[in-house]
Amino acid sequence: MATPADVRALFEARLRESNADFHPADLERVKDDKYIKRILTHQEKDVKESADMLWDILTWRKSVGASDINESNIRLDYVKEGLFFPRGRDVDGCLLLIFKSKMHVKGQRDYEEIKKIMIYWFDRVEREENGKKISMFFDMDGSGLGNMDMELVKYLITLFKCYYPYFLNYIVIYNMPWVLSAAFKVVKTLLPAKAVEKMKFVTKDTLKDIVAPEQALTCWGGKDNYVFEFIPENRSNTEHTPKKVTFAEQGDGQHSPGEMLRLIPNDTITFKYENDDISGQFTITNMDESAISFKIRTTSPEKFRVRPSSGTLVPGAVQTVIIVVQPGFQLRTVTKDRFLVMSVQIPKSDLSPKELADVWQNSTSSKVDEYRLKCHFPDKELPKNGNVVEKIPEKDSVTNALNNLQVNYELLQRQLQKLKVFQFLTLMMTAVAVVLGYLIYKNTSEEGRYCERM
Repeated sequence: MATPADVRALFEARLRESNADFHPADLERVKDDKYIKRILTHQEKDVKESADMLWDILTWRKSVGASDINESNIRLDYVKEGLFFPRGRDVDGCLLLIFKSKMHVKGQRDYEEIKKIMIYWFDRVEREENGKKISMFFDMDGSGLGNMDMELVKYLITLFKCYYPYFLNYIVIYNMPWVLSAAFKVVKTLLPAKAVEKMKFVTKDTLKDIVAPEQALTCWGGKDNYVFEFIPENRSNTEHTPKKVTFAEQGDGQHSPGEMLRLIPNDTITFKYENDDISGQFTITNMDESAISFKIRTTSPEKFRVRPSSGTLVPGAVQTVIIVVQPGFQLRTVTKDRFLVMSVQIPKSDLSPKELADVWQNSTSSKVDEYRLKCHFPDKELPKNGNVVEKIPEKDSVTNALNNLQVNYELLQRQLQKLKVFQFLTLMMTAVAVVLGYLIYKNTSEEGRYCERM
């Protein structure tokens, strides 16, 4: 039976012969049995192929400087546009990495910088998800021929195929325009047969089969009103296991024996003002092999309405928690509050309230996992007085006018491109019709003259 030790032995033998110099962080991957098992699964338990893939991964990572890519050396202005971002989960509990196709026009951005941003997001979600599979979500809504960049799509596929083993759950293509169907037929040819089965073409009506409404953005017809806002990665919360914490600012440095929950976001709840309510939300995923019970506590329970504040989750299940600020509290004081999520293993998910109470009462601190979340309000939504959020206006009306003009210009450019395509097709069809008409007329004339001679 193939084992990580077998793969590691072949890799290390090759390393000794070649004296290759890999990044220290990448060499740590060689020591990680869980990572090697992903490669073995990706290569269908072939030890030789797995060792070769491990070598190719480390060689590629060195060539692109993958382990050194972070927020300080990527184009943050590109990142903050929201072309790529993680949000929500599919029906299998796997994180969605979303690509907003309509925001990308080939040639408008530095392609090498975009590739670095893709590596940044792949590495980041790989750490945050502890190597668990993710789903690539192509949001094609509103996109056209000008938004289709086959080079970029091929690069994304290559990342999953060659450099991030056993990392892909689904490729979800949402609301694909018919004019792009030929392009995605080409994408299918780039994928192995098993990966082709993972491609899911969905519409607003069928999305629920892959992504539950609670996990889907409102622009897809879902219930998640999230608007992308870039939050830098907190690397201390993505290293293998979560830190055991209390409400105290300083933790005790201990770690849980195993990762029971995955929280998205993992350390900060971002609150927004909408429909006269100030609310935030986060998702809880049961990463454990058994069912769990969770409870949510806060430093100031009088300030918040939490739904749900407790519950049970079967393995892989996801729960969205909504937090609403109660009327009468100033946000500048609320930002100092903290939320504590606690979880404990339970024998089954349908325990009675009394049985659950007994489990919690009899659980020692070593059996309870704890996760702390801070509160964050974007500066543009902080109120001046009371609990009413006053939107801070732009610098002046000229700025607004210029912004609107830029948006309208881009829309006009896209419509003009579409119009050019339609005009070209119309001219081609007209030319064909003229030629056919001429040929028919010529044949008819010749037949008429022939009949006259007869």
